[in-house]
Amino acid sequence: MARNTFFCVDAHTCGNPVRVVAGGAPFMPNVSMSEKREIFTREHDWVRKALMFEPRGHDVMSGTILYPSSRPDCDVGVLFIEVSGCLPMCGHGTIGTVTAAIEEGLVVPAQEGKLAIEAPAGKIEVEYTRLGQYVEEVRLFNVASYLHAENIEIDVPGLGPLTVDLSYGGNYYVIIEPQKNWPGLESMSASEIVRLSPIIRRLVQDTVRPEHPEDPRIKGVSHVMWTDKPKNATASSRNAVFYGDKAIDRSPCGTGSSARMAQLAAKGQLAVGDTFIHESIIGTLFNCRIEGETKVGYHKAILPSVAGWARVTGHNTIIVDDRDPLAHGFQLV
Repeated sequence: MARNTFFCVDAHTCGNPVRVVAGGAPFMPNVSMSEKREIFTREHDWVRKALMFEPRGHDVMSGTILYPSSRPDCDVGVLFIEVSGCLPMCGHGTIGTVTAAIEEGLVVPAQEGKLAIEAPAGKIEVEYTRLGQYVEEVRLFNVASYLHAENIEIDVPGLGPLTVDLSYGGNYYVIIEPQKNWPGLESMSASEIVRLSPIIRRLVQDTVRPEHPEDPRIKGVSHVMWTDKPKNATASSRNAVFYGDKAIDRSPCGTGSSARMAQLAAKGQLAVGDTFIHESIIGTLFNCRIEGETKVGYHKAILPSVAGWARVTGHNTIIVDDRDPLAHGFQLV
């Protein structure tokens, strides 16, 4: 019988959990984080399920695993895990991981205040502000983000016809703006978002089937973003982001914020240098900015940055023992 122990630092980024696995993760060869993601998914996915699913996790759980980077220009490699699988990139996960890693001494940066991360989606530059022993803010300079498809017509059972966009910010997001059959977030409960989002995700996936032009390993629709006008007077927009099977992001969502800025920039509503304050479903904020322009394949793209805060909530030694019939976790549908 196998008994595995994982040493974790638990944190949250603006309300959404991040479990940072600092020790006990399976060995990986010295290949890119994109390749590590494929190997992990194929050979070690039980680790993700054990750490993210009940009884050790929950429907909104997400986390990261730290690995040595395969790149000489990066300080650390980060694998993003959550209830839905291994993501190419995660913004709130990056903010929480950097906060925990710096405060707990898990990573020693080459230059104070800066960190270079190798994510499956590519190299992520990070700046952080430290006050004494605590990290007060993290700004990540995300991967190039672009509007993949716009004005996609779908017919949602129980809701009716919707027109949506599909945008990439490290993951692919369906973006729904208020319209005839959906007047806004106040018209829908969280349970209705959880019920309708998987249907919408599947409809868009079947219609578009997105694949990243520069990395075919990044493909498929994973998130659904419902947008609305903000409640906070300082914010630019508000969202509820659905992911996994039953999860709504409590943070404003970092890759989602990047995808949203890419969508708005493509429509001429944001430009280089503009600030975009994104409000979450619980009222927390990310301070985002368009840093530059580029191209992804034949798509016009932006270079986004996202800033937010995280707090460490505890140290967690997790035991996964094969004597436990629920060792590898479970989910209630």
